[in-house]
Amino acid sequence: MTDATAQSPETLLADLQSASQPGQLAREILEQGQQQLDDDFRKRPIRDLVHERALLVDRVLVAAWQLCGLHDENNIALVAVGGYGRRELHPCSDVDLLVLTRDKPEEACCDKLERFVTFLWDIGLEIGHSVRTLDECVTLAEQDITIATNIQESRTLSGPDALRETLTERTAPDKIWPSDAFFSAKWDEQVARHAKHNNTEYNLEPDLKNAPGGLRDLQMVGWVAKRHFNADTFAGLVDAGFLTADELSILFKCRDHLWEVRWALHMITGRNENRLLFDYQRQVAARFQFEDSSANLAVEHFMKRYYRVVLAISVLNEILLQYFEQAILEKDKKQSVQPLNRRFQVHNGYLEVVSDDTFDRFPSALLEAFVLLAQNPDIKGIRASTVRALISRRKTIDDKFRNDLRNTSLFMELLRSPHALYTQLRRMKRYGILGQYLPEFGRIIGMMQYDLFHKYTVDAHTLLVLRNMRRMRYESTRDTLPLAHEVFYRLPKPELLYIVGIYHDIAKGRGGDHSQLGADDAIAFCQRHGLSAWDTKLVAWLVRSHLVMSVTAQRKDISDPDVVHEFATEVGDLVRLDYLYALTVADINGTDPKLWNSWRASLLRQLYRDTKRALRRGLNNPVEKQDWIDETRDAALQLLRQNNVDEQRARELWSGVGDEYFLRENAADIAWHTEAILDRKTPDEPIVLIRASHGVQFEGGTQIFIYTPDTMNLFAATATAMDQLGLTIMDARIITSADGFSLDTYIVLDENGTPIGEDWPRIEAIRASLTDTLRDPENFPEILQRRMPRRHKHFQVPTEVTISNDIAQDRTIIDLQTLDRPGLLARVGQLFAEYNIAVQNARIATLGERVEDVFFVTGTDGEPLSDPDLCIQLQQVLKRELDADNLNKDTAHA
Repeated sequence: MTDATAQSPETLLADLQSASQPGQLAREILEQGQQQLDDDFRKRPIRDLVHERALLVDRVLVAAWQLCGLHDENNIALVAVGGYGRRELHPCSDVDLLVLTRDKPEEACCDKLERFVTFLWDIGLEIGHSVRTLDECVTLAEQDITIATNIQESRTLSGPDALRETLTERTAPDKIWPSDAFFSAKWDEQVARHAKHNNTEYNLEPDLKNAPGGLRDLQMVGWVAKRHFNADTFAGLVDAGFLTADELSILFKCRDHLWEVRWALHMITGRNENRLLFDYQRQVAARFQFEDSSANLAVEHFMKRYYRVVLAISVLNEILLQYFEQAILEKDKKQSVQPLNRRFQVHNGYLEVVSDDTFDRFPSALLEAFVLLAQNPDIKGIRASTVRALISRRKTIDDKFRNDLRNTSLFMELLRSPHALYTQLRRMKRYGILGQYLPEFGRIIGMMQYDLFHKYTVDAHTLLVLRNMRRMRYESTRDTLPLAHEVFYRLPKPELLYIVGIYHDIAKGRGGDHSQLGADDAIAFCQRHGLSAWDTKLVAWLVRSHLVMSVTAQRKDISDPDVVHEFATEVGDLVRLDYLYALTVADINGTDPKLWNSWRASLLRQLYRDTKRALRRGLNNPVEKQDWIDETRDAALQLLRQNNVDEQRARELWSGVGDEYFLRENAADIAWHTEAILDRKTPDEPIVLIRASHGVQFEGGTQIFIYTPDTMNLFAATATAMDQLGLTIMDARIITSADGFSLDTYIVLDENGTPIGEDWPRIEAIRASLTDTLRDPENFPEILQRRMPRRHKHFQVPTEVTISNDIAQDRTIIDLQTLDRPGLLARVGQLFAEYNIAVQNARIATLGERVEDVFFVTGTDGEPLSDPDLCIQLQQVLKRELDADNLNKDTAHA
């Protein structure tokens, strides 16, 4: 520290008194002292910096207190509380102060206090302060557990310490908040705090102070330890027998890591920021000197370490609080011990080993514990002493253990257990057992992927997929996931599905094809656990193909019988189809809850049902397209006859739309379109029909049908208008008739990812706006400017464009991957119009910050794009224009 900041408060006071601008001098002293501390960051232990920051502020506050004449007051004291009271300050931490008085201060004293507080704000300190009498503090502490907690972490900076000591005595456990009530209140507080952070350590932008495994969880232990055991330090818990020396070492290492991350955040942001936002994660990783590797970014390495640290803190918090519960809440409770077998008993509702050497004498008990929990759902959990024993013995799980028939049998028994499989696997992960038994799983613990698509770390996602699979058994999923519920009960061996769930992403972060590498690991698992050749082959295929159904449903034209036949050929049989469907539904739901919507659900249902029909028909007997067309046309005619529509007029209308229309649309929608077209009174007036989609083909979205004269700007104009209406296009099917009309079907969702429903005023507003735009599509509104979402700004997604020709379907496929932004589809439509490209079909997929859209297009002549130079030029223009928009991230096209 600089000489100025090392001065005593008396010397500092003299300097302030002689300075022409004392506030400016105090600010400079704080800034110089903080700069020295920042220069020492990562060079000296973080605990020294945290304590020296508090000492620096101490000196300035005491000098300022004296400068304002408050040291002459006999019945008033300046008291540090909260984190500052613990001498723990980061660069921009709030400085929490209590001005403690014996009685109400006189007016002259109040004037001094006002000058003091103003002085602190002027020199740049973020202070939280209160002025209270002893009686007021006691009354408020009785009412508010937070105030009582702050008081027990107090220290006097200036003034008579007897005031603070009196306050401590009057708020001691024998006066207010006895240990049991204090513990219960703080426990409820922690439960509520964790709930605000989704009860997970693995949020994408974690709060390192308040989220599970954060600094508050350590402080929670300290508060209870001080309140009940009068332990001023964590080391005191070792002396009291609640913490081992190894655990204390882990606790300090984890705390120091979070302190370093918090210090770095404050340095980068210049404010009291405790959230590891995407805005800062890369910068913090750089300060910790993490570097990109061939398989992972530097920020991913950094976040993996962070997640492992907070998981360790969370487990320590769990163990210690259970010990405290036993010591505080159960000390006078009658002990209930019920034997389970030679190795385990149930102690007050928790599983417990019968002796301290159980895991040494019976190593298989390390797995048996979780099997017993799964078989006995009434057991609440594992007793803290047994958790500690599990953790201390986990390193004994080696290759010999993993290949022992007793242990492989126990693990398979767990996978086949009827109750709480997800809960037990989650426990095994938390206590380090799962990562030891399956080292390949241990490598993905805490592994994040720096994007917005994967909302959870790989291990958290994996266990959520297992949870989703287990929930398919519940009666409640009959309403939310009816097909998945039905399919699950047809699976001959559900445990195979769970194995696939464990292994489908297990090779993430290794480089290479994670599906193939994961399949190799799954084969080794199956062989080690004695599965049959058929089961092993099925598991390996599912892991290797776990993305196939999702990709097919979202990126291909599944109304095309050839696409369905190709997928059915890859699947091969109905058993595989059932397993793959259940896996795909669980996987999507476990990636991001917002990713699963009615539209994706409908795509998967449609693909499942059509593939099932294809498999039952036989792969050597594919459906003939003409049969499909004739069947759809006949069914539509039947519906029109029921509504007394002239059949001849309908046939005349259909004669100009081509066979593709009857492949893409179902009979009910064709009848709906046809009746509206034949009923229209003004020949050139656009028709806009809107309704919920109930047919299998478009189930799950709102269907908008447009019939209007075709123009080159039609797609761009429609996309722009829909974007301005807050509609997200999920699918576009465009047919151009021989007489120059366009029959377009759009499936849309609102901004929340849900259908519009029966909001008739909104439907009429959409109809009116689209009709107005389509009357003159060449003069559609300019694309508005809107801000890029904050999170998207921190991702670089270079635009990738692949152009290929589909000879069988006589169209060109443009595969576009780029950064998601407002108005992207409208911008792409404009570029297509500039190059006279007609969109025939579009599949839209938004995956976090990335979009993966597929456009099926032709030239104005209705033929595929055959000019290589045009394709190269179009590819370059799309990349250049969209990447230019990407670079301008403060505003984006809407």
